[in-house]
Amino acid sequence: MRFVDRVTADGADGWPVEAGRYRLVVNRACPWANRAVIVRRLMGLDEAISLAVTDPIQELIAGEVHWVFTAETGSPGGLDPVLGVHALRDSYLKRDPAYDGGVSVPGLVDVPTGHLVTNDYDQLTLDLGGEWKALHREGAPDLYPLALRDEIDSVNEFVYRDVSNGVYRSGFAPSQASYDRAVRILFDGLDRLEDRLIRQRYLLGDHITEADVRLFPTLARFDAVYHGHFKCNVRKLIEYPALWAYARDLFQTPGFGDTIHFDHIRRHYYGVHTAINPTRVVAAGPDPAAWLTPHHRDQLGGSPFADGSTPPEPPPAIDRVPVVVPPGG
Repeated sequence: MRFVDRVTADGADGWPVEAGRYRLVVNRACPWANRAVIVRRLMGLDEAISLAVTDPIQELIAGEVHWVFTAETGSPGGLDPVLGVHALRDSYLKRDPAYDGGVSVPGLVDVPTGHLVTNDYDQLTLDLGGEWKALHREGAPDLYPLALRDEIDSVNEFVYRDVSNGVYRSGFAPSQASYDRAVRILFDGLDRLEDRLIRQRYLLGDHITEADVRLFPTLARFDAVYHGHFKCNVRKLIEYPALWAYARDLFQTPGFGDTIHFDHIRRHYYGVHTAINPTRVVAAGPDPAAWLTPHHRDQLGGSPFADGSTPPEPPPAIDRVPVVVPPGG
C-alpha cells in the first residue's frame, strides 16, 4: 500500500469531499474491498461515489496479473465507462508514471484526472463514515462512535491479525510448520469471537459498528472458499452456533448481504490461486440459501441500527448483486 492520501471535508490532502468526483474501484471477491462497499451502502453514498467492479478473474498483462474491467462487470469493450481504462493499474500510473509496485482493491480514483487517490483500505472506511458526513443519507449510522473507538480499534486489530489475515496466512503457508501455527491462531481467534458473541448481539454490544463491517466479509467467504481452498478446515463457520447466527444476522441486514456476490467469490479464489488449485476447478457449494435461515439473534436484544439511524434503501440497479433465493423459494 503506497497511496494513502485522504478525501476529507477540509480537503487537507488536496482531495475535498465532492459528490460525483470519485469512483470506487472494487472486486466483489475481495474482502478488503467489500468493507468499503458496505460502508458506502450504509452511509447512502451510492450516488455520491460511483462504483466500478472489476472482473472476478484477473488478467495477465505483460507477465503480471491485473484487476481489469470487462463486459461481464459493466464495461463494454473492456473499458470502464467512466474512467476509460482497462486495468486499475492505469489509474496508478496516471498518478505516478514511475510506479512499479502491486495493484490492490479497493482503489478510490479521482474521475476528472483519472488519478488514484488512495488504496488505504483501513482508512477509507473510516473516512467514508466520518469525512463524508455532509453527503450521508438521513439516518446513516455512526459506525465509529467516539466513546467506543478504543475498543473498536482493539477488536479490529485482533480480528485482522488472527482471523481476516489469518485465513491468508493459512492458505499461503510455505511450510507445514507455518500452516500449523497459522491455522491454530485462526481457530483460537474464531473461538474467542464465538465466546464474545454468545453474550451480545454484535461485537461491541447492541448495534453494528466498524468492527462488524470488518469481520463480516471474512465470515461471508469462510465456508465458500477459506474452509476448503485455504485449508481452514478445523471447523466450518456453520459449526459455530453464535458466530454463524451472527453472520446470518448481518447478511440479512440491508447493506451487508446485498454486497455479497458468491459466484464472483468462488470463481476468483479457485480460478486465480493456481499454486493452490492448479486445475482451476471451481467448487459448487455451499448453497447460499442457508444465509437466509432464521438467526434468532434478536433474542439478545439490540438492533442493527442505533436510535435515530435506519437501514439504507435497496442498492441502485447498477450496483446490485444476484439475489440469494430463500430455502424452498
